[in-house]
Amino acid sequence: MQGLLAVNDWVNNIVWGPPFMILLVGTGLYLTIRLGFFQFTHLFFAWRRTFGTLFRRDQKVEKGAITPFQAVTSAMAATIGVGNIAGVATAIALGGPGAVFWMWIVALVGMATKLAEATLGLKYRQMESDGRVSGGVFYYIEYGLGKKWKWLALLYAFLAGLAAFGIGNMVQANTMAHALETSMGVPNWVTGLVVMFFVGLVTLGGIKRIAVTAERIVPTMALIYVIGAIGILVSFYDQIPGAFAQIFAGAFTPASAIGGFAGATVAGAIRYGIARGIFSNEAGLGSASIVHAQARNKPYAQGLWGMWEVFIDTLVVCTMTALVILVTGVIQTGQTGAELTSSAFASGLPGLGGWIVLMAIVLFSYTTMLTWNFYGEKSWEYAFGKRVILPYRIIFVGFLFLGAIGGLTTVWDVSDTLNGLMAAPNLIALVLLAGVLAKEKVQYMKEEREKAMAARKGSDDDKGSG
Repeated sequence: MQGLLAVNDWVNNIVWGPPFMILLVGTGLYLTIRLGFFQFTHLFFAWRRTFGTLFRRDQKVEKGAITPFQAVTSAMAATIGVGNIAGVATAIALGGPGAVFWMWIVALVGMATKLAEATLGLKYRQMESDGRVSGGVFYYIEYGLGKKWKWLALLYAFLAGLAAFGIGNMVQANTMAHALETSMGVPNWVTGLVVMFFVGLVTLGGIKRIAVTAERIVPTMALIYVIGAIGILVSFYDQIPGAFAQIFAGAFTPASAIGGFAGATVAGAIRYGIARGIFSNEAGLGSASIVHAQARNKPYAQGLWGMWEVFIDTLVVCTMTALVILVTGVIQTGQTGAELTSSAFASGLPGLGGWIVLMAIVLFSYTTMLTWNFYGEKSWEYAFGKRVILPYRIIFVGFLFLGAIGGLTTVWDVSDTLNGLMAAPNLIALVLLAGVLAKEKVQYMKEEREKAMAARKGSDDDKGSG
């Protein structure tokens, strides 16, 4: 085991070294430029075309397996998980407050990256003869770049199937088990068995059952978590300017040791900020394209949902977690992971805060496991055929138990390595398909202008006839 961990550390240092970070952030920046800084100039336009349409009944229904909202809640079920709770805390504990700044940078350019992934995932999806929908990075590599790139699609599919056992499986089960053990004394092995049962119960029903479950749980729990955080920030409002000062200062200067906090270098802030930012919102991993491809929507229109997915996940939920940790001063305790976030909420909302975090960990982890099971099985279905689906689900459920009883640091380190490896093929594809994406944007905006002009003309005709 020690030998395997040493190999993982060696690979991890390469994967999360400067070249990969430049590729990751650089891809998001390149897509931002190619799209004309769309996530900044059209943020509220995107809101009106996504969440603003939820109560409209006159929308045209496209082909697909699930609604656009179910697709984004399923994708957010994968992203709003322990990365928002334990991941943010770990980034601050290891990289200092400045890590939060680099999480923001990754999110801002990552909005363009996730927009691209959702758009291309739906554009190049394949409708199976049995009515199922298949899509994702491997399909936009094969059908967007051509057959000669299929080796890259197969590489991504293989790595994504492996990564699912880390980011969407063992990390989630591990964090949930430790939280329940610390708060309620529940043995880790008990949590592992219960999680295996409830994850298996839903995943055997496929994407539609996963989507319905995510649609009900994710928005409600996210709202409760954010309201709790806002309540704490209101109580500690005078500490908020100082918290932001720590974040901006720590992004460019080393963070000093305080209490149990050992301090952090600028390099540490950048590394852990980017790594945990990617773990949280998954922009660059390409995983969300698998579920966005299932949506009954047009490609670029679904991409707008992906853009907001990153905004809510990192710039709202992760920022709330970070500010609560900093304003309550618990960083001085030397704690890390979910324990640090739980202490912050318990300190800010005595008697209630700790329970909010515990409930969030349990529900967020659970829905993340569901969606990542789907990501993993679709990836290996592409690589090995339909016969692998049931065995993959069974193995996935078994690994939940291993994650629950495993060591926290080891599980996180292995997951970081697998995340970086699966991201590389996707980032290459996004850069090469940027021109296709730009054309999709032009076509979508042209159609929107034409619809707006038709609506105005219809309104003027009604006034004239009146």
